[in-house]
Amino acid sequence: MALPCRRSVTPKTLALLLVGVSFLALHLWLLETPRSPEEEGEERQEEKGRLDGEGHTEGVAAGQPGTPHQGPLCLANTSVANSTADFEQLPARIQDFLQYRHCRRFPLLWDTPTKCAGRRGVFLLLAVKSAPAHYERRELIRRTWGREHGGGGGRLVRRVFLLGTPAPEEAAQAPRLAELVGLEAREHGDVLQWAFSDTFLNLTLKHLHLLDWLHARCPGASFLLSCDDDVFVHTANVLRFLEGQAAGRHLFTGQLMAGSVPIRDRHSKYFVPPQLFPGEAYPVYCSGGGFLLSRHTARALRAAARRTPLFPIDDAFMGMCLQRAGLEPSGHEGIRPFGVQLPGAQRPSFDPCVYRELLLVHRFAPYEMLLMWKALHDPALSCRRGQRVP
Repeated sequence: MALPCRRSVTPKTLALLLVGVSFLALHLWLLETPRSPEEEGEERQEEKGRLDGEGHTEGVAAGQPGTPHQGPLCLANTSVANSTADFEQLPARIQDFLQYRHCRRFPLLWDTPTKCAGRRGVFLLLAVKSAPAHYERRELIRRTWGREHGGGGGRLVRRVFLLGTPAPEEAAQAPRLAELVGLEAREHGDVLQWAFSDTFLNLTLKHLHLLDWLHARCPGASFLLSCDDDVFVHTANVLRFLEGQAAGRHLFTGQLMAGSVPIRDRHSKYFVPPQLFPGEAYPVYCSGGGFLLSRHTARALRAAARRTPLFPIDDAFMGMCLQRAGLEPSGHEGIRPFGVQLPGAQRPSFDPCVYRELLLVHRFAPYEMLLMWKALHDPALSCRRGQRVP
């Protein structure tokens, strides 16, 4: 069927064409990232390792819809309004949190049940907290620091993204976002999505459900990196650090937060009223931007989390669970959830020679993640004279 011919291109059509060309160029440039001989060798070894000695596939993950929810949905506990002092004076989001605080188990909408399958156990699982609309961030992570591979010495690295459902303010886009997440889950097999609203106050639920998923699907993973989807991770440095650690011993390390006090400003997203936490300071914890933990600690945290009331600040909640388990977090200089600020500098450093020695840095836009990844893998990078990404 012949299509009507248009004599002119509207500005909107031209803009869409330019965006499409830009994304294509970005994709092609990313695929040209230089690979070290070690990475190329590991990739070949990983491809061969897909088949074990008996011809069975190993470690091939596929996204699958979760088991349909059975039983009644968790309902609001309206009696909280009567048992909480000045309940009506609290912001609506805090009222909502209190009324649903008892809801700790939500249906799994997308699962990746074979993520940790195979004879070779997973050495490092990358668990990235994301949101349905953050497709660009997930795609850049998949193609840069979050690549699944054999790792140094055949150490298996696997990746999952932790999602809820679109937040209330995204209701109009919810059907399209659900379709997008489904496409990603089927294509990449790296999406874990639960049926709770993906909001800041529900980040704690991601930790809670991840610990349960690890117990059921990936109990043998040696180490876990929990992080946000706007961090840059130098995966090779993380692996080198973990090679000196024991999965069967306690490890919970990141940027230590000691003496952190609850924010009482009701306009802050970190607001915590005395009704939720009357204390003066939280237990010591690690910033939620990124932290590492061992298999031993993950199991201890799962047990402790079951006996710890839900808390709206996710990293402080992890500190509460550590305290209940009788464990302490430790600090690591290579984990920088607040960026890298050199003395006298007006803005955070973007020098690849600085990032070459670090494990994780928070607050990266997708394009910055790509630029840093390319710079660190540039064979011409010379840190004797210093080099900066423009």
